Amino acid sequence: MRVLVMAKEGERSEAATPPTPEAMAAYQKFNEELVKAGVVVASGRLTPSAEGKRVRFDGKKRTVIDGPFAEAKELVAGYWLWQVRSMDEAIEWLKRAPYDGGIFEVRQVSMHEGA
Repeated sequence: MRVLVMAKEGERSEAATPPTPEAMAAYQKFNEELVKAGVVVASGRLTPSAEGKRVRFDGKKRTVIDGPFAEAKELVAGYWLWQVRSMDEAIEWLKRAPYDGGIFEVRQVSMHEGA
C-alpha cells in the first residue's frame, strides 16, 4: 500500500529558521534508512504558502487566491510518499523520525484503475 505522510506546520513555522546541522544530519540518516528499506517513493519540502495559490470551485466559477493563507491554522510543509505493507508499518517508521516537535498526518493513497 502507498501512504502519504504530510508534515504539518502552523503559522509560526511558515518562516521557520533552518534546522541545526545536528538536526539535519539526524534527518538525513533517517531518510537514508527509509530509502535503503525501499520505503520512500518520493519526498519533498514545499515552499511557504506566500508563494502558493489556491483555486476555489463554485459551480462554473473559478477563483484564484494568492498566498499566504492566513486563515489556515495548519499547512502542509513537506511530504513523503511511502510504499509499505500496512498503516501500522508506516506509523512504526514515522515514530522513529528524529523530530522533537510537529504534527504528521498519514493517509493511504487510493489507487485507481490505470494508475
